[in-house]
Amino acid sequence: MTSIPFIQMADVEYGVCETISPSVRRVIAPNPGPFTYTGTGVYIIGHGEVAVIDPGPFDPVHEAALDKALTGERVTHVFVTHHHLDHSPLARPLAEKHGAKVYGFGAQSVLPAGGEVRLEAGDDVGFQPDIELADGERFSGPGWTLEALHTPGHTSNHVCYALEEENILFSGDHVMAWSTSVISPPDGHMGDYLRELARVRDRNFTRLWPTHGPAVENPAEFVQAYIDHRLKREQQIIAHLASGPQRVPALVAAIYTHVDKRLHPAAAHSILAHMIHLVETGAVECDDEPSLTARFRLRDQG
Repeated sequence: MTSIPFIQMADVEYGVCETISPSVRRVIAPNPGPFTYTGTGVYIIGHGEVAVIDPGPFDPVHEAALDKALTGERVTHVFVTHHHLDHSPLARPLAEKHGAKVYGFGAQSVLPAGGEVRLEAGDDVGFQPDIELADGERFSGPGWTLEALHTPGHTSNHVCYALEEENILFSGDHVMAWSTSVISPPDGHMGDYLRELARVRDRNFTRLWPTHGPAVENPAEFVQAYIDHRLKREQQIIAHLASGPQRVPALVAAIYTHVDKRLHPAAAHSILAHMIHLVETGAVECDDEPSLTARFRLRDQG
């Protein structure tokens, strides 16, 4: 597979308000884990009248640390990248304290059925912003201007936020320096994800700040590596289908030979996302609607 130049993060001081640029501070929540890495990084934009991006989980210790970081300031906007439990639950309590509104693209479009493999920190199924923003919409305060970029793929309602004054992007879970992003149907969509990766790449941002982990310092090159990784996976799938029709579990077993089999159910969702994309682009077809049990074949096969 194509190598992505992942970046690891140094030791983390939870609850500390860290200045990371002239206009941006970050407070990291104490919720490390397999999907959150070292924890949720909450971004405070501006000084005095500020915006907050991804307030994070509802945790009393984290809430107190964020309140301390915001002492003497007023939050005018609370922005959420998407509806997962490590990003959005504290948005409403924070907004209510400051008389602000919660902004996001909307609620998740496909509610979880309850039996799917857990591939993320969990869904905040009650999340609903006060203000549903539009792609390209701009918001401003003293010394800062944020542009909302609707970037579906990881989730249907994922939004990144560009800080115009510093040419940086708060990339949520769309692009992370430490790991690839989970794309799990039906709410996740590989075709959307690849398109929006290219859009971020072509904006030539100076730096990306994900909600988890360190910054991406060379965004165009790093995002291209993300894209190449996904396209290489699709080439692997096509190569295996050349020997005849197969179902997703067989493809997982053939492709993820060096991965713990306990992770194969999660890998199956990633492969399914690729299969749906290959069906949509016409490279692959299946007996019925794409699913974990459908039989897939190359389109020119009988």
